[in-house]
Amino acid sequence: MKRILILSANPTNTNKLRLDEEVREIQAGLERAKSRDKFEIITKWAVRTDDLRRGLLDYEPQIVHFSGHGAGSEGLALENSTGQMQLVSTASLARLFKLFQDKVECVLLNACYSEAQAEAIYQYIDCVVGMNQQIGDRAAIEFAVGFYDALGANRTYEDAYEFGCSAIDLEGIPESSTPVLKSRNHPSQAVSPEPLPPTPIKNTPVIATINLEDPEGQVPLESAFYVERPPIEADAYETILKPGALIRVKAPRQMGKTSLMTRILHHAKQQSYQIAALNFQSADAEFLSNLDKFLQWFCASITYELNLPDKLEDSWKGLLGSKNKCTNYFQRYLLAEIKTPIALGLDEVDEVFKHPEIADGFFGLLRFWHERAKNEPIWQKLRLIIVHSKEVYIPLNINQSPFNVGLPIELPELNQAQVQDLILRHQLDWNTQEIEQLMLLVGGHPYLVRVALYQIARSRLTLAKLQQVASMEEGPYCDHLRRHLLNLQEDEDLLNAIIKVVTSNTAVDVGTTEAFKLRSMGLVKFQGNKVIPLCDLYRQYFGDRLGVK
Repeated sequence: MKRILILSANPTNTNKLRLDEEVREIQAGLERAKSRDKFEIITKWAVRTDDLRRGLLDYEPQIVHFSGHGAGSEGLALENSTGQMQLVSTASLARLFKLFQDKVECVLLNACYSEAQAEAIYQYIDCVVGMNQQIGDRAAIEFAVGFYDALGANRTYEDAYEFGCSAIDLEGIPESSTPVLKSRNHPSQAVSPEPLPPTPIKNTPVIATINLEDPEGQVPLESAFYVERPPIEADAYETILKPGALIRVKAPRQMGKTSLMTRILHHAKQQSYQIAALNFQSADAEFLSNLDKFLQWFCASITYELNLPDKLEDSWKGLLGSKNKCTNYFQRYLLAEIKTPIALGLDEVDEVFKHPEIADGFFGLLRFWHERAKNEPIWQKLRLIIVHSKEVYIPLNINQSPFNVGLPIELPELNQAQVQDLILRHQLDWNTQEIEQLMLLVGGHPYLVRVALYQIARSRLTLAKLQQVASMEEGPYCDHLRRHLLNLQEDEDLLNAIIKVVTSNTAVDVGTTEAFKLRSMGLVKFQGNKVIPLCDLYRQYFGDRLGVK
């Protein structure tokens, strides 16, 4: 009989994981397996360092499975006596498993960025699985279920790894390349692994080994600097595959909305869907003069994105209104011509808010299509992603608005663990105090964080220097801050509101409308019904430029 020791840790100051579900699915799978009598499962929860060492000593398992958080080269996240995160270093883990190299046959590290630990442990254990990047809950669970289903059917560890990756694929989750196998029984890995590279010296970026990206604009699909914010991506990927899906993404500018939309569309494309993305900032002023011209522009733009010939001339005839013509064009041409589902990404729809008459007709049309998808198969093929920054202040009938149906996604700031993850991806070796100093300055705003790390990783600034110049014209945020200042100066009420916010040491009430507008701009965050500056950068800059302290 082989013992499987499952060790789980989810410190209270880290993202909540579905560890209980993972363990339950593993147990259920092995209980139904034909070789179920050959395995014994031992589970340990809220694992501390002592629990890890004692578990290996007491049970002498053949298989060790860890579920929880990883921190890249810094190690795995276990718990301390108060339930907070305690990182166990890669070197310490390797040293421990060296003492059990005659007992342990396989180690599975079901944790983000655990490939570094897998490499180290593989010096002493013949088969180790780690993750080469962040892995979502659903993918982690599917991999574990596929892995142990295969073991329960008397397959090898190497086969079990392949079944785990296949299980991710079969669920339509684009993370099957995240698990990485280290096995001496695998032909391509029969030789001993290379020694681990030395840990970078503190605060010294390793420029030669990373390809830094300019943090402007959306994060490319292949980028190593896109940080997921679970469960947002997993929920969106699941929703876009549902008939008649509608996903609403809202966040201030430069928070990652377009990057998320691009990934949702890419996920749909991987399922053989047709996809089209349309940015409403590309609409010329002439098309925003009346609804009929706007809908013709909309249909023509989508047709072009789908690589189909334009047939507007045939459809835009007769006495029917422009909304009926647009609906018929989609139903009788686009949806009928393309046999697969179509996913449309509609970015920067804020532009339409500026034209209430067009907004009323266009958004009512999107809601009408969404409602038709509940009963009509041809409309179920249409999947919509609507992306905007501002609150929806335009008066829309509650039954004709697409902003109160579908899956709502409001992108949050990055939390400390995610900022730490991004720091590691820039190959910067920072302690907790340095991470907290950065977050005090710029919060968890993805763009502001990436600009800081880019500048520091390029050795253009140090953290200390950034703290000195961040709010100045010589600092890396000057264009970003100036744009916000110009927008505020166009609205006296907003200008007075931000002055009130940055001059108070506590949360303040600036009125509902101003509070939501400032949040839409990304300048404040709520504490109850009151607001505070998003970060010290905004407090310093606006306090100085508006002549207040």
